[in-house]
Amino acid sequence: MNWIASTTSCLEIALLLYVATIDIATRLIRNEICLALALLGIVGELASPMQLGQSLFVAALLFLVLFVIYQRGMIGGGDVKLLVALAVGLPLSGVVELLTVTALAGGVLAAMHMMMRHLPYPKLAPAGSSLVRRVYAVERWRHLRHAPLPYGVAIACGGIWTILSKGF
Repeated sequence: MNWIASTTSCLEIALLLYVATIDIATRLIRNEICLALALLGIVGELASPMQLGQSLFVAALLFLVLFVIYQRGMIGGGDVKLLVALAVGLPLSGVVELLTVTALAGGVLAAMHMMMRHLPYPKLAPAGSSLVRRVYAVERWRHLRHAPLPYGVAIACGGIWTILSKGF
């Protein structure tokens, strides 16, 4: 793998880690991050115009499918943007891998949230509490109010896995 692909992969992973943290904190996935991920995918595929064309076609098909799912209220708009942005620059097999690992990570995430039902309601985490305690307190509070899952975390896991499986 050349240095451009290695650099874009490292930047994509850094952005995905950022997306996961922000999604936990705010349940929002910023448009700028999705645009940056899509552009990095394009830059990573510039050496192979044929593969870039296939990648853009697959990303467009994925967008159409996810848009229908979004219209039915089964997925968030940020999740659609993030998945499509990651699909840019991936061949069809990479998109299948992305979706598979994302679904598996989403299952783990959902199981963790279901287990939270059986955990005690935490007191507010005082200043100076560990990050884990603060995240637990906030997530438990959100869970009790039926907030959506931070599915950007699962998508980030799928994206990082797919990027790492391409190799550096």
